[in-house]
Amino acid sequence: MVAGKRVTVLGAARSGLAAASLLRSAGARVFVSEQRPEEAIKDTASELRSLGVGLETGGHTDAAIDADLIVVSPGVPSSALVVRGAVARGIPVYSEIEAASWFCRAPIVAVTGSNGKTTTTVLAGEIFKNGAGAVPARRVFVRGNVGDAFAGIAGEARPGDIVVLEVSSFQLDHVERFHPRVALLLNITPDHLDRYDRSFEKYIASKMRIAVNLTPDDALIYWSGDEVLRREVERLPAGHGTKYRFNIEDDGAAAAFVREGVLVLRLHGKEEPLIPPAEIAIKGTHNLLNSMGAALAAWIMGVTGDVIARTLRMFRGVEHRLEFVAEIGGVAYVNDSKATNVDSVWYALQSFTGRRIVLLLGGRDKGNDYTRLLALVKENVRTIVAIGESADKVVGAFQDVVPVVRALTMEEAVKAAQSRAGEGDVVLLSPACASFDWFDDYEHRGRAFKKIVGALPK
Repeated sequence: MVAGKRVTVLGAARSGLAAASLLRSAGARVFVSEQRPEEAIKDTASELRSLGVGLETGGHTDAAIDADLIVVSPGVPSSALVVRGAVARGIPVYSEIEAASWFCRAPIVAVTGSNGKTTTTVLAGEIFKNGAGAVPARRVFVRGNVGDAFAGIAGEARPGDIVVLEVSSFQLDHVERFHPRVALLLNITPDHLDRYDRSFEKYIASKMRIAVNLTPDDALIYWSGDEVLRREVERLPAGHGTKYRFNIEDDGAAAAFVREGVLVLRLHGKEEPLIPPAEIAIKGTHNLLNSMGAALAAWIMGVTGDVIARTLRMFRGVEHRLEFVAEIGGVAYVNDSKATNVDSVWYALQSFTGRRIVLLLGGRDKGNDYTRLLALVKENVRTIVAIGESADKVVGAFQDVVPVVRALTMEEAVKAAQSRAGEGDVVLLSPACASFDWFDDYEHRGRAFKKIVGALPK
């Protein structure tokens, strides 16, 4: 498929390194082009050269588009000059998940959505792992936009295994043959508009590419309570996946719903009562919906109801998503660094109804419209601490609603929040923005927050 071909990989971060290694092992002549200077990627550069991979650092030159095809890392936007140059020359451009899928023999459960996809992906992976004992030698890989790159395991995954992928819009931008067995769409709300010419419609189109290669033998699972998502699924041509919808209320045709206080799955006339939503370990309406999607994906793939129910009772969530950090002086500190859009913050604020919140908000703006938050902020938030590049925008959006203070560092922000929080309050890092102004990624931001909180006087 790629043996002997000249392949350029754009980006030498986690997914780029994995893609380069996979393609090189398949016989491609691989060249990696990285924007950062070599001093910033010394270990990666050494590893690439040991594999026989060519490398340029410090920017993308014409050498990057001297290729038969290009594999682009998620961090490289389609608007980048090097990508546009490749497209102009007619050079095929693929994402890392597309290229990795060429080598994967295992069925793929792909999860996307503007919010909740990391939690849902990890939860689905746990359900499959807990059910793997019923299938001899089955291995479960959880990859994609969470954890290690898909390309790192694609070549070793066997037909009897399961690959659960968290898939972002960036990774879907350049797919052609990517073909999941199950596509799970959680929701579509405005996000990453800075990468899509401020166009919500372009962002929607990117998300819906998850379904482009589905057949009637594949499952397309979606939340029917999302009007945008429901409309887009209804627009799909016939045959693009067998459709299964979930919602809290049963509309008579939902495949997952809540009835008489019990979460129920229903396929082909067969019903499987699971557990009361109150027994699901991760709390909040948004996590009930995430749990329904993960449960339905697992049931379609043959995992039993008792395994699903047991996992829902046990699963405690993932790092940087409404993660409890500490309670100091009667104040709870919560790390929600993964909340990189307005809707994520809305769900976070809903999770603490009845408690006053000091909210750390801001970062690198992605075209945010904060209008949706105004009523909840007025009701639940004591003070906003504005952080990062978008601090001015945050101040402008909320200064007439609640007190807003600025902070120039994360340490300053945490201390400002501590001084304004009272007993019973929540200090919540839920930024609604990307992290790249102050940090490498949202994980770096969350770890910094936790380290600073850990050093506060008890």
